[in-house]
Amino acid sequence: MHQDFAANLRLLCSYRGSIAEVCRQLKINRPQFNRYLGGRYLPSAHILRRLCDFFGVEEHEILLPAARFAELVRLRPRAPHSEGPARPPEAAHFGRLKAIGSAGLDKYLGYYFETYCSMAYPGRILRNLVRFEQREGGVFYRRSERLVERPGEKAYRAVYRGMAHFLTDRIFLVDYETLTGLEISQTILFPSFKNRITRLTGLKLGVSGSGERMPCCARVVYDYLGPAVDLRQALSLCGLYAPEDPRLDDALRAAITNDIAPGEALFRARFV
Repeated sequence: MHQDFAANLRLLCSYRGSIAEVCRQLKINRPQFNRYLGGRYLPSAHILRRLCDFFGVEEHEILLPAARFAELVRLRPRAPHSEGPARPPEAAHFGRLKAIGSAGLDKYLGYYFETYCSMAYPGRILRNLVRFEQREGGVFYRRSERLVERPGEKAYRAVYRGMAHFLTDRIFLVDYETLTGLEISQTILFPSFKNRITRLTGLKLGVSGSGERMPCCARVVYDYLGPAVDLRQALSLCGLYAPEDPRLDDALRAAITNDIAPGEALFRARFV
């Protein structure tokens, strides 16, 4: 039985007027939807994504315990529901950006390790897992962060969602942290000028996860893993590393070192 998921789905439907209207807009037949509401079945991965996109939640959120999910939904602001086809004023601008920035990103689809000097834990190096995928006419990505401050402690997890744009020989990434919605980060990468992608470098701008929320900029490296990976194994390699950890190669350490060379007036990315 999947009672938490069913309770969470019923709660989301309560904000949409009627279950019949939800089924109509999602194009899911009512008997099938009732099985989800009854807790007897979980939807397939494809339908689960459609549900989450429709209600504006993440896949890991809708599977939370019902009490935790209800608290999360109450704290999250909701846009007024409209039956009309009206589009927000920014939709045209984002649509144009998606159209002109998606071409040329096909070869970058797949999984990467993202590595940079941690903004929240000075002196440590952070590795995350990133997946780029193409859907809905654009290239979107998911950045998964897994932190264990001390051995034996429970891992802290965060998920960031964003969209990629390829504009005049630079890859622009903008994402937000999905659980709290309190953080936006931007990354600019050099593209690969080779047929085979191995390593991308650039700069990352965000805020530290500590209480001070200090705006920070760091050099970053994206190591290409391939179109598919063993997710469990890849995530197990994510987290905080000591700078001298032998699992980090010398070229990677050099690429993420945040120094300013003599004669440089600005903090700049370095192409390697």
